[in-house]
Amino acid sequence: MNSFRNVLRISATKPKGSFRTTKCLIPRGPRHQQPLDFSSSKAQPINPSRQWQSKQVVASAFAFALSAAIVHFSYAQIVHAQSPPDTNSKTQPPRFRLDEVRSHGRDAEEKWIIKGNKVYNITDWIPGHPGGEVILRAVGGPVDQYWNIFTIHKKQEVYDILDSFYIGDVDPRDLVDGKVPAEQLADPFKNDPKRDERLIVHSARPFNAETPEEGLNAFITPDDLFYVRQHMWVPEVFEASHKLVVELADGEEKEYSIQDLKKKFKEHSITATLQCSGNRRKHMTDESRSTNGLQWEGGAISNAEWTGVRLRDVLKDAGVQIDDLPADIKHVQFEGAEAYGASIPIEKAIDQFGDVLLAYKMNGNPLAPDHGYPLRLLAPGNVAARSVKWITRVRLSEEESTSQWQRRDYKCFGPNIGSQQADWDSAPAIQETPVQSAITSLRDVTPHSAQDSKLLQVYGLEEDSIAVEGYSYAGGGRRIIRVDVSADNGRTWHQAELLPDKAKGAKAWAWSRWRWVLPRQQAGRCFVVKAVDEAYNTQPGEYEPNYNFRGNLTSSWHRVGYRAKPP
Repeated sequence: MNSFRNVLRISATKPKGSFRTTKCLIPRGPRHQQPLDFSSSKAQPINPSRQWQSKQVVASAFAFALSAAIVHFSYAQIVHAQSPPDTNSKTQPPRFRLDEVRSHGRDAEEKWIIKGNKVYNITDWIPGHPGGEVILRAVGGPVDQYWNIFTIHKKQEVYDILDSFYIGDVDPRDLVDGKVPAEQLADPFKNDPKRDERLIVHSARPFNAETPEEGLNAFITPDDLFYVRQHMWVPEVFEASHKLVVELADGEEKEYSIQDLKKKFKEHSITATLQCSGNRRKHMTDESRSTNGLQWEGGAISNAEWTGVRLRDVLKDAGVQIDDLPADIKHVQFEGAEAYGASIPIEKAIDQFGDVLLAYKMNGNPLAPDHGYPLRLLAPGNVAARSVKWITRVRLSEEESTSQWQRRDYKCFGPNIGSQQADWDSAPAIQETPVQSAITSLRDVTPHSAQDSKLLQVYGLEEDSIAVEGYSYAGGGRRIIRVDVSADNGRTWHQAELLPDKAKGAKAWAWSRWRWVLPRQQAGRCFVVKAVDEAYNTQPGEYEPNYNFRGNLTSSWHRVGYRAKPP
């Protein structure tokens, strides 16, 4: 069998013991100019002061300048500011020992960080930091390791902002070769779990990997093969001490432990697919133009059975009048232990048929650390970015989450819009996802094989044939009603068999697996698949008309090349 990685990459190589696949020849229009760089600045440059005297910085003005200077996408941001120092020296900045910097950590009144061998006081900036409390991980020590993770900081305008809050240097006695010693650099990923080697890794820190073929060719994805999407590190949290706070619109709060949730509310299980908004992004890059973000192929999607309690029930217990909501409650915001944030519309959160869960089990097991242990939100039918992991807070609000992952990342724009022209406030955040399908397996079957002959008998075939399989899925709980497949690049079509499953839930939250078996002599050089949901939405044929510079919601026909083995 061809590996899924080769199938989705439409490889021209011949895997051992299998046929060769070749790239489909797809007519396409002229290539357009590459999209502009995702990071843009509308702020006027800030001229950093080089004088050694005190100055007052207004935090709100600084927040405006920084948020305009940095466009947030895919990663959290850790941006640092400072208060200028007092000094008795007119020629040298103050020097600080590392112990003194450490004393200005998370619990100190003034909070300092080190960048390179320079020291900055970020106290005034923390309330305005767009990335939330994640900035507090860096205080009291070097920030370089975080900037190496979130490379969007490495721009001149960010350095200029940082320099304007410089307070002094690290004492040379604490440096090695002019740098802070490596042992002084905190490792934010030290608690990350060990992962299965079969996952197809796109980045190690933070960890992002897609499900391999064997995980995609089953209705339920095994826990250890479920795709992983991390924006940051895996936080160190424990079920016994973990708390969930529900904050009402008037500021009143109610706290729940995991045991409270399990004892107080009825348990529910649903089968639901989670799909990253960037799933198949590489296909858009290959078939249209360059896109920004991790170049996922077709494995940033997986399916599992989730168990927990309904968010609806918890909100009602916390005092929310779900049957008579105040008009100013329009969104439910969620925060995770690692500072990730997102939100969903209130209508989805309280819908008795919406199946939104506070989940603590996955496929009958406690959640794995990569998937939100000990508690996560599960918003079925919505893009996976809304199902916040390691959830610590639920907040009712008139507005959606202010996090960059809600306001500036998971959105789409027209094919003519580049990153510098994007008006982020004009585009709604992605919630439900469009209809999707992909080929995950394409293999030769022969009546001379005992296992293959059983499959051929099901389809009434006695000759050498080809078995094609894959997944189909639509957001919003819309059921897949048909999968169309072609063996000749879309010139003629046939209907695949939708495989039976035992999905749970009020709506069709899970993907539908499908299969098509045909005589080998009927195969051309390119297989194509497209799905249709119950609203008769279907996938577009080409990529360019639906191009967006972020490569989100790629859902055009999936094509896989084929070349028969020589006799």
